[in-house]
Formats: sequence, C-alpha cells, structure tokens
Amino acid sequence: MVEKKVLSVVLAGGEGKRLMPLTADRAKPAVPFGGEYRLIDFALSNLVNSRFREIVVLTQYKSHSLDRHISETWRMSTMLNNYVATVPAQQRRGKDWFTGSANAIYQSMNLISDARPDIVVVIGADHVYHMDFQQMVDHHVASGAKATVAAVRQPLELADQFGVIETDATDPGRIKAFVEKPATTPGLADDPAQFLASMGNYVFDTDALVEALNADDANPESNNDMGGDIVPYFVGSGEAGVYDFTTNEVPGGTPGKHYWRDVGTLDSYYDAHMDLVQPWPEFNLYNRAWPLYTRQSVSPPAKLVRSASRRPGTAGDSILAQGVVISGGTVAQSVLFTDVRVGNEAWVEQSVLLDSVTVGEGAHVRNAIIDKNVVIPAGARIGFDRAEDEANGYTVTDSGLTVLSKNQRVPDPR
Repeated sequence: MVEKKVLSVVLAGGEGKRLMPLTADRAKPAVPFGGEYRLIDFALSNLVNSRFREIVVLTQYKSHSLDRHISETWRMSTMLNNYVATVPAQQRRGKDWFTGSANAIYQSMNLISDARPDIVVVIGADHVYHMDFQQMVDHHVASGAKATVAAVRQPLELADQFGVIETDATDPGRIKAFVEKPATTPGLADDPAQFLASMGNYVFDTDALVEALNADDANPESNNDMGGDIVPYFVGSGEAGVYDFTTNEVPGGTPGKHYWRDVGTLDSYYDAHMDLVQPWPEFNLYNRAWPLYTRQSVSPPAKLVRSASRRPGTAGDSILAQGVVISGGTVAQSVLFTDVRVGNEAWVEQSVLLDSVTVGEGAHVRNAIIDKNVVIPAGARIGFDRAEDEANGYTVTDSGLTVLSKNQRVPDPR
C-alpha cells in the first residue's frame, strides 16, 4: 500500500457547558484528567503514537491555558517537519468566529492547502481512550470510502448524547443513516440494548472533504457541524464508511479491551476517574508501549508521612501525583493531582482533587470534585449534606456529586 500523507486536525474549541464549573476558566480540552494530564493529551498522544506528526489544533473558547499547555509541552522536531500548532479563529472567510466544528475547518482551509495531504484525520480533543489512527486510515483507504467515521457501541439510553450510526445490512461497512443525538434509536440486530455511536473521529480523502466544506458553507440551512452536516453529506452520496473501534489494537494493550469515555459531563468525568482507581482498571495509564505524554511537573515525589501526633498518612486504591503530601490523613478511592496536601485526621474518599488543593486537619471530603487551589479549612465537611453544600454555593449534580470551582472559598466551620 502506498503511504499516504496525513494532516491531523484536532477540534479543541468546545465550550464544555456541561462541565461547568470546571470550564468556567478553561477550555474543555484543557480540563485536567488522571492526576497530571489534560484531556487534549489523550488525543495528541494517540496521533503521535500513530506516527501522525503534522497536527493543527483549532481553538476558540477560553483557550489561554490550552495554548500555554500545548506550547510548553508539545514540541517536536521541525527538522523532520513535525509540529503541533494551535490555530485560533482567523476570520479568513469573513468576520465571524467559528460557527461550528465544520466551519472551524472551513475557515482554516489554508492549513490544508499549505500541507497538501492525501488524507485529513479530524478528531475531538476531549475523550479518554487509546487508538492507533494508522489502522483507521488503512481501513479507510482499503474501503474506498470518501469519509470514514469511527464507531463505538454504547447503551441505548445514551442515544440522545451521541451521533447515531445505522449501517447497511447488505454492506455493513457503509453508513445507511447518521442522526445527531436523536431522542430514540433502534438497537442493534445482535444486541438490542446497544447502538453504534460516533466517536467524533473521522478520516477523509482531502479533495472530498474540501468539496463538502465548500458545499456546507454555501448551504444557509446548515449548522456547520461535522456530525450534524458533513457526515450526512457523505451518507447521502453513499460515500460514508464506518470503522469499528473494537478492531483497533494498540501495542501493549489488552486484546479485546477497548476503553473509550466521553467525559463531557461532570458525572462522566468523575466516573472515568473512578474507573482509574480500580485494582484492575479498564484503562491503562501505565502502558509504556503506547505512552501518554504531558507536561512534566517539577514537584518532588509524593509522600505519605506521620503527623505530629504520630498518626500515619495512608492511601488505598488511589492515584497520587507528584508533590502530594498526606500527613496523618487518609485517602481512599481518589485521584489527587499535583501538590495536593491532606492534613492530620483528614479523610478524602471517592473524590478528585485538582492541583494544589489543601485539605485541613480533620476535614472530610467524599464523592466530590475539587478544582485547583481550593483550601478546605480544618473540620469542614464536603459531600455529606446536599442542602448544606448548595447553601455554600457548591455545584451539586442530580446524582449527588459535589463540585467546587477553581479558587472557591470554603466557609470555616469553627
């Protein structure tokens, strides 16, 4: 097979309203995850590990921390024409900002004409998974499709959260219908409790994508969305194929295990962290054959020590990032990011604590997400009384998850 030149486009302009307050001060792809990563690190690591190293990241919403993270972290050899470049809305096609994911690429068409690729890979920036995109590109080329959509099985009750793919019974590799976030959808023939969901990852022949984007821009009825408009464009012409994520195997991975999570809500973000602290997690952060890259902290190693009262610091079924100090406190089933401090007789359970959170002596935190720099005073309790949490101005989800925003003040109970 002749090697194809590939340009990768990462869509990173999402506002992430359903992740508020974590997105109050940062773009969704910049939201921290897993102790030391940002969500965008998973997309970029997958591309780099797939040997696709000409990458543009289209940004828009509150992009400062995202731009800074990429500029400080994702540096590759320009001698080999490798790059990860952030590109904001440039208003090359008018005075509008990006009006949708398809419009973001349309307004950045100069990137495609400059790179002159055979294939354009377009992916989202806010999912947690391992994937070898070279395998998807090989499938796309062999299939003869002009556009290929990666698909993953999801429970039927989640149909209103994804683009739904229906395949042709006589040609299961082709997409018969694609509907963006329908209220209901039929289940699969071999499993009525599931449907095929779009992962938001696409492969296109370059000429076909350019033609589709031009047609989309000329259509006043379009929402300028990749899933809602561009994919149906190819479905209508019979040129859209589907790629089954379960056929994708990465080096060092467990055969048959295909973890993928859309962490677009507070509950799904929390659940994905709880997945990580299981004794045998479905998603492996420690696969050296398919590494996850991120900015390295200069903080010292994590430390569990006795307090002044000789009470030991302990942690079980938890992830502790660099700089974490647990001094006479207890941590269970939790993820603690860089430089978190847990004081004497404090208790943190089933929670996610972002950078530089301090948990004071005797404070208790459970079933919570605490954004960076929050100081929890001695004796405070978070995640125990919904009414009290809401009265203190914390966000509480329908499931009872308590979320504190960056720098949020916690009242001193004393």
